[in-house]
Amino acid sequence: MFNRMGIGNRYWSAAALVLTLGVGGCTQANQTAQQPDAEAPTASTAEQPQVVATSTVLCDLTQQIAADTIDLTCLLSPNQDPHVYAATPSDRKAIEDADLVLYGGYNYEPGLIRIIQATTTPAAKVAVFEAAVPKPLLGKEHDHGHDHGEEHDHGDETAHDHDHDHTHESETAANLDTADHDHGAEADLVPDPHIWHNALNGVAIARVIETNLSQVAPEHAAQYQQNAAALTRQLTNLDDWIKTQVATVPVPERKLVTTHEALGYFADAYGFTVAGAIKGLSTEEKPSAARLTELADQLKQSQVPAVFIETTTNPKLIETVAREANVTVAETPLFIEGPGGEGTPAPTYQDMLISNTCTIVNALGGRCDSATAPRGDS
Repeated sequence: MFNRMGIGNRYWSAAALVLTLGVGGCTQANQTAQQPDAEAPTASTAEQPQVVATSTVLCDLTQQIAADTIDLTCLLSPNQDPHVYAATPSDRKAIEDADLVLYGGYNYEPGLIRIIQATTTPAAKVAVFEAAVPKPLLGKEHDHGHDHGEEHDHGDETAHDHDHDHTHESETAANLDTADHDHGAEADLVPDPHIWHNALNGVAIARVIETNLSQVAPEHAAQYQQNAAALTRQLTNLDDWIKTQVATVPVPERKLVTTHEALGYFADAYGFTVAGAIKGLSTEEKPSAARLTELADQLKQSQVPAVFIETTTNPKLIETVAREANVTVAETPLFIEGPGGEGTPAPTYQDMLISNTCTIVNALGGRCDSATAPRGDS
């Protein structure tokens, strides 16, 4: 069983799906990684382990590994910003009833992390990104805005806080935060949680999920191991494919500007420079004309061939800034926070990697061939 829980106490439920990997109508992702073994017993929903996952990355990979052996509840829907998500009473209820809670950590979803750490459920609470990449990239604290009415139950917040609880600095909302500025002492830096933009980190995430699923449902451990192994082969092939596509981009053009600093792992793995991040352009932000002009001037100075919009930000504001700076806006939004769900170019994690790669490569003067993207785990 697969449940989607969103803002306003709304639920989306669907039977466990066989996910397919494909861009532009191509059939995708290995079926082995997304289907249970034929001989595996099927338990009723009431007998299945209750698993909660916070982000769409965790939900998708958990679904691919577990198939229909668990009752999976996803707290975040596509296009919701985990950094400012307001936790609901229904989120708390799902967490309290769970046998396993999978969350990102590194303060990726602060509103949910507070609820997770405050609950007294005996269920395992796993900070998957922290376990998968224990030595993360470090960067300047981001200002993602406010928590917008989140449930303020702080409880026990000592675990996994790493002294990066998003007590935001006082920043000008209209600010192009360039990558080459002085970060100061390392003590002032915080872990970057967006580890999944490196395909090999996706492998590490899958391993953590598989290990913890095997602990709550040991009777399916062999199936989880098989599906995670298939994912590992596929993501390793995708990593090679991404490098091949990036090689078509002229080296001087391999510079990235987005709306917040989330592509550090992509840049580090695939040879890009993060030239900056346009701050203060959230879906709720309404910057003044003076702020937009300041952003445009700073964007001009970055000398990038294109700027990228994200599915969780306001495209009109970015387009205004880019137009004034005479910088091209990439045609397809980047799926920064995870898969976009059915009906988008990135319904799965693998699709997300392919879509984002092609968006970046094509916008920066390269030629991305999505038809050659690995299909299956061979």
